[in-house]
Amino acid sequence: MSSPNDQRPNVLCVDDEPRVLEGLAMHLRRQFTVYRATSGKQGLAELAEHGPFAVVLSDMRMPEMNGAEFLSQVHTSAPDTVRMLLTGYADIEVAASAINDGQVFRFLVKPCPPERLRLAFSAALHQYHLITAERELLEHTLRGSVEALVNVLALVHPQAFGRAVRLRELACAVAAEFGLTNSWQLEVASMLSQLGMVVLPDETLRRLLSGKELTEAELGMVKRAPKVTDDLVGKIPRLDAVREIMSAVDDASRPNGYSLEKASIEHRILAAVNDLDILESQGMSAQTALDTLRGREHRYDPEILDALGRARKLCWHGKVREIAASEARVGMVMADDVRTDTGVLVMARGLRLTSGAVDRLRNYPRGVLREPLRVID
Repeated sequence: MSSPNDQRPNVLCVDDEPRVLEGLAMHLRRQFTVYRATSGKQGLAELAEHGPFAVVLSDMRMPEMNGAEFLSQVHTSAPDTVRMLLTGYADIEVAASAINDGQVFRFLVKPCPPERLRLAFSAALHQYHLITAERELLEHTLRGSVEALVNVLALVHPQAFGRAVRLRELACAVAAEFGLTNSWQLEVASMLSQLGMVVLPDETLRRLLSGKELTEAELGMVKRAPKVTDDLVGKIPRLDAVREIMSAVDDASRPNGYSLEKASIEHRILAAVNDLDILESQGMSAQTALDTLRGREHRYDPEILDALGRARKLCWHGKVREIAASEARVGMVMADDVRTDTGVLVMARGLRLTSGAVDRLRNYPRGVLREPLRVID
């Protein structure tokens, strides 16, 4: 096992024969810190306790859970980990199928010469570095692009910006309930989902988000907003998955025949979070809104609604109290919209205060904002 100062990459080998595991570890331990497991179940436990691993190698023929099944679960819980399959000659057709299904980077045939084993692990480690480097680059680059776009939304339509912030916070909380450790695409989709609202007049947006009846002309503008969002985001490379998730806020993408099975879990989460926020904006309590969603059969994943109920309590818990703008602190959540004495919206409910938001509130001259402010602290 590794020590705190060990710089060798962590890898996991899974085989139901201890002698095979000992041989694999002996050939790899100079380059890697090798963890071992004698079953798929134990391998998943090692992944949960000691992961992430750069590479996982599994034997194909194991009792209870074969190698392809085990690696498929690894793919779900640790998608960046590079997966390889160790097979006998009789399993080559199965191994080829696993590769074609996109679950396995490479398969090795028993008995595998030590040099071939080391070369395969080196290639897998290189692949792991490519995957993680690209993901980190995408995350950092995209976060900057998203922040720039959303900052425009905050200036033009603070109410839509507040809604985007609420969607992001609650969607990420639901993802955490599901154990989704890499939810950056869901976070980005939540924030960008309201971008198309920039085409709506202030009064139309206010009526929409409060559940008021819209005119035929206003309904036409609202229906075009998701297309505006998609066109804007479509100009940013490699956001296909984000655009799929983001379409969850468009009712037209979820007709009566909407298929839960075909949508990604992130899409399903955002759909439920979006519709809950709509009902709450119309004046429903969180519990009544959640019960309403449960009553819409086949529209939402029941497990997601359960997680949504738990996450909703965690996101904005605490005591609601009234404060002066000068008493605002980082971390407080706005329980109500913040408006000027003339009714202009400054900050929307659900916004968690950052240092910039606190400064903005404190910079308003006394008497300009409607005080006291209601916050969750």
